[in-house]
Amino acid sequence: MGRNKGIMSQRLKEEIAKELGFYNVVEKDGWGGITAKDAGNMVKRAVEIAQQNLQNRS
Repeated sequence: MGRNKGIMSQRLKEEIAKELGFYNVVEKDGWGGITAKDAGNMVKRAVEIAQQNLQNRS
């Protein structure tokens, strides 16, 4: 199976990275430079945002 690309927009990823405080690493080293923990926290935050958006629709 291939990797599923394009789930999160580039803008959303950058906003979350800034919010979580590691965007400087992304600017310096690219997305491959972030830690697994940061990537996990980023996914967790994206899920929280998606859940909030679904709740706001109801």
